[in-house]
Amino acid sequence: MQKLNKEEMIAINGGGVSGWVVLGIGTLLVFLGGLLDGFTRPLSCND
Repeated sequence: MQKLNKEEMIAINGGGVSGWVVLGIGTLLVFLGGLLDGFTRPLSCND
């Protein structure tokens, strides 16, 4: 096993999850939840 110095450790990229990915997955889950709710419990439009 090789030890890394400070500069090599700072230069390592990757492994993180982008905030946009988390936001997209959350948006998709909310949309699918609403879609499922609309099919299982349809409500009429009242004025």
